[in-house]
Amino acid sequence: MLGPPGSGKGTQAHIISELYGVPVVTTGDMLRDAAARGTEHGLTAKGYMDRGELVPDEIVNAVVRERLSRPDVEKGFILDGFPRSKAQAEALDRILEERRLRLDHVVHVTLGDEEIVGRLSKRRSCPRCGAVYHLESKPPRRGLACDECGARLVQRDDDKPEVIRHRLEVYREKTRPLLDRYARMRIIREVPGDTPLEDLPGLLRSILG
Repeated sequence: MLGPPGSGKGTQAHIISELYGVPVVTTGDMLRDAAARGTEHGLTAKGYMDRGELVPDEIVNAVVRERLSRPDVEKGFILDGFPRSKAQAEALDRILEERRLRLDHVVHVTLGDEEIVGRLSKRRSCPRCGAVYHLESKPPRRGLACDECGARLVQRDDDKPEVIRHRLEVYREKTRPLLDRYARMRIIREVPGDTPLEDLPGLLRSILG
């Protein structure tokens, strides 16, 4: 999955997961979990994520390599949040070659900057159980309390408008060049990020086959 932060990659990844019965490998969630557990790599990664910067490749690559060694990915998987740079793409090539695998599709989700800032700045997360809400599209039932565990919801540092805009700049600089790489392989499939949710399963199935 490729596309700017907040474009809807995660939503589309989970729809594809349900359609085809393969797991979503989300590096962001794995890094945040490591940070919450206080691991050395996790705490280092948190500093970068809070500033809206990319986590160093050696940390992300190690996380992905370990994840792709598990048995639940043997029938396929969806990468969400990786690769985000040329170096990560090259690392992915090596990981896939080791396992005699190849990429079938690169789903490129497109959405404008202002729409993205509006989406992400209204997102709230539960610091206790990790549940995610949106003040407009998925609000909690009781004020700013988590529906699952009752903890007070917070705005993640990387969901603040000024950090979001910096994340978009980082994306354009580091990640968009990957589109040229995968365009040469003719495996890019473009999906508008503002596609109505009810239309996505049919659209994705038609694109991915």
